[in-house]
Amino acid sequence: MSDLAHSAVVTLTGHLMDTGILARVLDDVLEYGGDYRIESLELGRQHGDESQALVAVSAADAELLDRILMRVQVHGANAVDPGTATTRPAPADGVFPDDFYSTTNLETLVRLDRDWLRVEHPEMDCGLVVSDGPVIRTVPVSDVRAGNAVVCGAHGVRVELPPQAPRGEEDDFGFMSSTVSSEKPQALLVRQIAERMREVKASGKRVLWVGGPAVVHTGAAPAMVRLVEAGYVDVLFAGNALATHDIESALFGTSLGVDLAKGSGVPHGHEHHIRAINTIRAAGSIAAAVGSGVLTGGVMHALVQAGKPFVLVGSVRDDGPLPDVITDVIDGQRAMRAQLPDVGFAIMVATMLHSIATGNLLPASIPLVCVDINPATVTKLADRGSAQAMGIVTDIGLFLEQLARELT
Repeated sequence: MSDLAHSAVVTLTGHLMDTGILARVLDDVLEYGGDYRIESLELGRQHGDESQALVAVSAADAELLDRILMRVQVHGANAVDPGTATTRPAPADGVFPDDFYSTTNLETLVRLDRDWLRVEHPEMDCGLVVSDGPVIRTVPVSDVRAGNAVVCGAHGVRVELPPQAPRGEEDDFGFMSSTVSSEKPQALLVRQIAERMREVKASGKRVLWVGGPAVVHTGAAPAMVRLVEAGYVDVLFAGNALATHDIESALFGTSLGVDLAKGSGVPHGHEHHIRAINTIRAAGSIAAAVGSGVLTGGVMHALVQAGKPFVLVGSVRDDGPLPDVITDVIDGQRAMRAQLPDVGFAIMVATMLHSIATGNLLPASIPLVCVDINPATVTKLADRGSAQAMGIVTDIGLFLEQLARELT
């Protein structure tokens, strides 16, 4: 290790070699302009044994060392002597102090005095705000207020990795694997997903769904309706498109103007989605259209009938949009966060943008499954920080029909 002025020793525990965590920590240290020396490395002897490493990290100045320590924490590397946390007041609404601690989605603890306090609902790319109690919570930069006590630097902060499976157990269904394949036994995966959903419901937790319009385009909406009616959809995150085409299907029997029963276009079918939007706007809301008898079927109808919440967040390309769509994306994020308490499982189908957005809001401790016909969708979710994502490459219509049969 070169003679750099500032240093700290970090510790890592887990299946360091099998998972590549140690290599990623060392790469990050060098990428950020620091240096390292491995002080000790104790490898597990048996198949399931964990390994432990002590790594001395050095940098030219204290600010760079703090940045490196914050970076390697995403891999579960914590300072051996973390000290106590420093807080500084936010200088203005929507502005963190310059040296604020940038959060991960891992379980996080902060030591303000002698005791370690667990952070409420870990979320990546936020700051840590301390309030009376004391209570420590993640706050996005848009929501911090002038004078809020913000944790700064890496001192007094510790993260915990979720349990890791040792090498050799990759063939078992697991939520700490980001492996994506279209060749895994889908029937087995569906059964195991169904079993996990039953366990989540039995424990009193909620199942979060994130969906795209292909749920309707592939003819899977009736299967989704059965899942709602059976109680396995507790909240839905989606955009304008899923709701619009679901309502178009209920009103006109088409999706994007294609007859779902025949698979062919119909005269003036290109108008159906905007006419569906206009019908709901005239009713005032999706719930009002259900209540008045205008909307009598489909996924959105089933959610309203079951009293289950949904959050629809729009984009610049939306037609309409439907009156229930939140068009301010920051307000949309807040509405999504408000639905996350008690979520124990997340399943994301046929949507890249909403899947990544939701993954960014979820703690790493919440298992999630991403299903799409496009491998890029499921790999990008893991690449954006949701390392707990399990990816399944398959047709959405077939997957939802199989899952509905398992659960209903």
